Amino acid sequence: MPTLRRRSGAIALTVTLALLTASTPAVTSTAAATADPPYERVLNGTFDTGKDPWWSNFPAEVADGRLCAQVPAGTVNPWDAMIGQDDLPLEQGQPYTLRFEASASRPVQFRTALQQAAAPYSTVLNQAVDVTTTPTTFEFTGTSPITDTHGQVSFQAGGATEPYTLCLDNISVVGGLLPPGGIPDYGSPVRVNQLGYLTSGPKRATYVTKATTALDWRLVDATNQIVATGNTKPYGADAASGDDVQLIDFARFHQKDTGFRLAVGDDLSEPFDIGDRIYTDLRRDALEYFYNNRSGIEIKAEYVGAQYARPAGHLGIAPNKGDTSVPCFPGTCDYSLDVRGGWYDAGDHGKYVVNGALAAWQLLDLYEQSGTADGALRIPEAGNGIPDVLDEARWELDFVLRMQVPAGQPLAGMVHHKMHDEKWTGLPLAPAADPQQRYLYPPSTAATLNLAAVGARCARVYARWDRQLAKRCLTAAEKAWNAARQHPALYAPPGGEGGGAYDDTKVTDEFSWAAAELFAASGEASYKRFITTGFKAADGFSWQETGGLADLALARVPWRLSIVDNWKVHQRIVDAANVYLADLSAQGYANPYKPADGKYVWGSNSGTANNAMILAIAADLTERTAYRSAALESLDYLLGRNAVGTSYITGYGERSSHNQHHRFWAHSLNPALPSPYPGSLAGGPNSGLQDPVAQRNLQGCAPAKCYIDEIGSYSTNEVAVNWNSALSWLTAYADSRWPSRPAPTH
Repeated sequence: MPTLRRRSGAIALTVTLALLTASTPAVTSTAAATADPPYERVLNGTFDTGKDPWWSNFPAEVADGRLCAQVPAGTVNPWDAMIGQDDLPLEQGQPYTLRFEASASRPVQFRTALQQAAAPYSTVLNQAVDVTTTPTTFEFTGTSPITDTHGQVSFQAGGATEPYTLCLDNISVVGGLLPPGGIPDYGSPVRVNQLGYLTSGPKRATYVTKATTALDWRLVDATNQIVATGNTKPYGADAASGDDVQLIDFARFHQKDTGFRLAVGDDLSEPFDIGDRIYTDLRRDALEYFYNNRSGIEIKAEYVGAQYARPAGHLGIAPNKGDTSVPCFPGTCDYSLDVRGGWYDAGDHGKYVVNGALAAWQLLDLYEQSGTADGALRIPEAGNGIPDVLDEARWELDFVLRMQVPAGQPLAGMVHHKMHDEKWTGLPLAPAADPQQRYLYPPSTAATLNLAAVGARCARVYARWDRQLAKRCLTAAEKAWNAARQHPALYAPPGGEGGGAYDDTKVTDEFSWAAAELFAASGEASYKRFITTGFKAADGFSWQETGGLADLALARVPWRLSIVDNWKVHQRIVDAANVYLADLSAQGYANPYKPADGKYVWGSNSGTANNAMILAIAADLTERTAYRSAALESLDYLLGRNAVGTSYITGYGERSSHNQHHRFWAHSLNPALPSPYPGSLAGGPNSGLQDPVAQRNLQGCAPAKCYIDEIGSYSTNEVAVNWNSALSWLTAYADSRWPSRPAPTH
C-alpha cells in the first residue's frame, strides 16, 4: 500500500506499493470489547481542531465535527483512496484497540488497518468494515508483532465502482505500556562537549544532580587513569531545562589526547578529545552539507561516498517537472524561468530566496572572517584556484540571480519569493523522483532586497576572484534595489501548500541591510540614509530579522566609515555580545541563546550558533578573550552539553542526532537510504511543538527538552541551509582559533 506522510499541515504521498498479504494477528470485534489500555495514541481523533494531523490522498474535509471524504469511483486498490495518521508508537506483544464511528452516503464496505507505515508493513490489524447511512461505532483489537515508532492507522476506501461520501469521527487507538514519548533517555548526567575541547580553549561541563554541596570530579584518560581532579561548583535550578545542576571547570588541563571522560562518583561522561584541531573535520563536513543538498547536479560518490550519491534532481528529466522551465503559479504571471541549481532549503525540495540568500551571505562572511582554502572541501570545483567556500556559495547565488523578474515583464527587477512543488511530497523521496509540478511564487519586497544585499556582498567578495560574476552580482543588486524602492510593500502571504511560507510583512530591516551592503560594495553615499537599523541583542538575526546585518556589513569595511561611525558600529556589536555573554553565563547549560519569554523557537540551535557568531566577531573587534571563550563554549552546547545529552550534529559525539527530517536522508524509513550527512545540524528544542510527532511525544516538556530525534518531527529535528551556514561559520572560527581576515576586498 502507499505510505502517506505529511509536513506542515499538508498531505504527502510516497508512491511505494506493497500488498497487504502478511498474516493478520487475532482480532476482537465490537461484540468482544475489552477494557481500554491506558494510553491514547491518536491525535485529534474528534476533529475538534480541524483535519491536522490526518491526511488523505483524495478530497476530505471536516464538516459538522466529522471528517467527511468524497470517495471517487474507478480506483483499483483499497489504498488508492485512503485517510490516515502516521507515527503512532507500537510495542511488540502489546494489544491495541482501534475504535471509531463511521457512516456513508450509501451502504458500502471499506477497510481499516493499524500497521507499520513502511516495509515490511507488519500488521496489528486489517479489517473489513461494513457501514450504512447511520453512524455506527466499530471496535477492533490486535496485537503488535513489532516495536516501531512509525505506526500508521488508515481507512482504505479505494476500489469503489460508484462515488460516495464516507464520514469518520471519534477515532481512537489505545494500547502499549510506555507513556507518550516513552521514557526519556538523556544519557550520562555528566554533560560534556562530546567532540572535545581545544587545548587553549575553555573546558567546562555540567553535572545533573540534586546535591547542593560541591562534589569531587575526576578526569580519566582512555586507559581509565586519573589525570586531573577537582570540585564541582553548585549552580542550582536551570530554568530552561528544569534540571538541578552543578558546573565543572577543567580548563587548567592542557594534555592533548583522545578518549577522555569526566566522572563524578559512579557517573561517567561520554568520551571526548582534547587537541588543537579538533574542529577541522567538522568544519569541512558542515560546509559539505551544501554540496549534498545541491539541486540540479549529480551528487557523486567520489565526493560524498556511495551511500550519499544520487542522481541530479530537478533538471526537467521525468518524473521531475522542473527546474529548467518553471511557470508562475496560475494567475500570477504568464512566463517561465530557468531556475535550476541552488540548494534544497531543508527537508523538502523547495528553494526559497530569503533563506537561501541568508545562508549564502553567511558563507561569504565566513570567507571574510576565517577563509577557506581551495581544495579544502570534497566538491567538484576543488582545485580551480578559487576558495572552496566561494565555489559553494556561488551555487546558491546563481539560483538567486535566476529568480529575478526579467526585463519587459511587470515587476521587472523584483525577485520571486520562492519556488517549490504544487503539493507536499512524501518521505522518503529522492530529488530525481519528485513527480510534482513546480511553480514560481510571486515576487516579494523581502526577496528582492535579499538579492540586493547578497548581490552586493557577492560583488565585493568576488571582485578578487571572478570579476565577471562580481559585475553580474552588482548589476542585479542595483536593479533589485531600484525595483524594491518602486514596490516597497509586496509581501509574501502566510500559509500555502507544497512549501514553506517564509512570510514577512516588515521589510524596513531588509531595506537597511541591503543599503548597508550596497554602500559597502560601492561606497556611494546615497545609500547611507537608508541604513536605519543597528544590531540589537533582543532581535539577533534570522531570515525574518535582518536589521542587525547592516552593522555586520559595515564592520567588514572600516575604510568606508569615519572613526566615529566605526566606533558606533563596533559598540553596537559589542553591546549585543555583552548580552549574549551574560545569557551564556546565566544558564546551567552554557548557551548564548536565552529567549526573553523562556520559550524556544523553531530552529533554536541556529539562534545559539548565530549569537555565538556575534560573540566571535566581538572577540575579533576587541581582542577580548571572554568573547572568544563564550563563542567556543557555545559549541559545547551544540555538541552535547545540553539538557537532552545529545550532540545535535550528526556524526559528532557518541549520542548524536541521526534521524533528522529529510526526504533523501531517510534511513529510519528506508534502510537502503542514508542517515543525514555528518556535520548536519538539527533544528533543536522548540516549545511550539508544531508537528504531530512532537505533539504526541513531548507534551509538557521543559523548553530546553522539547526535542526528539525522529524523522517526522520537522519542528524540532529538521535540517536547513541557514542553520548549517551558521554552524559552518562557527566551526570555521573555532578551527582558526584566533582568526585573521584575508586581504581586504576593496
